[in-house]
Amino acid sequence: MDNIWKNRRLKAFATSTTHGDVVLPNHIIHLEDEPDHLVVLVHGILASTSDWTYAQAELKRRLGRNFLIYASSCNTYTKTFTGIDGAGKRLADEVMLVVEKSESLKKISFVAHSLGGLIARYAVAALYTPNISSNQSQDMVASSAANGKPVCSSNKGLIAGLKPINFITLATPHLGVRGNKQLPFLFGVPILEKLAAPMAPFFIRQTGRQLFLTDGKPNMPPLLLRMASDCEDGKFISALGAFTCRAIYANVSYDHIVGWRTSSLRRETELRKPPKRSLVGYKHVVDVEYCPPVSSDGPHFPPEAAKAKEAAQNEPSLQNTLEYHEIMEEEMTRGLQQLGWRKVDVSFHSAFWPFFAHNNIHVKNEWLHNAGTGVISHVADTIKQQEKLQARSNTFISANL
Repeated sequence: MDNIWKNRRLKAFATSTTHGDVVLPNHIIHLEDEPDHLVVLVHGILASTSDWTYAQAELKRRLGRNFLIYASSCNTYTKTFTGIDGAGKRLADEVMLVVEKSESLKKISFVAHSLGGLIARYAVAALYTPNISSNQSQDMVASSAANGKPVCSSNKGLIAGLKPINFITLATPHLGVRGNKQLPFLFGVPILEKLAAPMAPFFIRQTGRQLFLTDGKPNMPPLLLRMASDCEDGKFISALGAFTCRAIYANVSYDHIVGWRTSSLRRETELRKPPKRSLVGYKHVVDVEYCPPVSSDGPHFPPEAAKAKEAAQNEPSLQNTLEYHEIMEEEMTRGLQQLGWRKVDVSFHSAFWPFFAHNNIHVKNEWLHNAGTGVISHVADTIKQQEKLQARSNTFISANL
């Protein structure tokens, strides 16, 4: 990563509230309010800040004045086509601008929808620095990964100079997309699945290549695989591991954009029939499971993967693509499961418009997608729960000083 992110707090970029295409409204920060917890909302592909109108208002109402709820505006609409890495760097720049506008901020969380989850994962790696007092623990992280031990969130670092608390994604394709299992609108039709990968770059350019894992030269691991490890591109696992809570919300059905498996970080054999009844107080949220860290030596890009990637790029066919994606998905899963995850399953099977699941989950439009209000309530209470745990922890530490 560029050395610009090595300092704990960067010098303010400027005193103006407008920087390029990023607009920071003066009203988002009131000094008398003194918010200490920044929550960054990150939208998905071909979207904008308006996607968060309901969620932003509801989170403000439920969380209170100690929270600054900020909807990212740096990657609107077709800017999401320029690649996950490019969008991630822009988001990192934007977050730093917001942080520098308020000296009262101490903590940071992310809530991201769809592609926004991948963009946020790249951004937090760009914003990540180990604590000055934890350089030795970072060596232990590297040693643990090398020895096949799980990487736990006790090895803290900072994100944009702030304490990372929650990293939450909603219907995010963490393992990329392929076939009817992860891109359901293809319906398993062979000709559609065959054409999807080579056609994606024509419509969503570099982002399409990255989502289908065909970006870069054949002998180079795709970006999403690199993002499941600590590598030269960034400390992706260490950055995620610095968050106290990592939660992934996944639609179990009716999401025709992002499938259940890729959004919930599960293998096919790990998918089980979800409950039909919603959790009390959270309509359409049907299950919550905590998955602890799993020992692994991290993801690899073996020679057979390079060969399969070349075949998938040059001669795309169901067989070539399937072989390549199966190798990559297993490696990405092993890499990301080095961390513990809270997995929240969502089912809109009883909703009036269940086929809008991908937009229901974050209430893109309050009138059309309001089936997801229970999901936003659950997200808000997850953040509140972590806030209470942080307060208790701080009280305990103070009492023992």
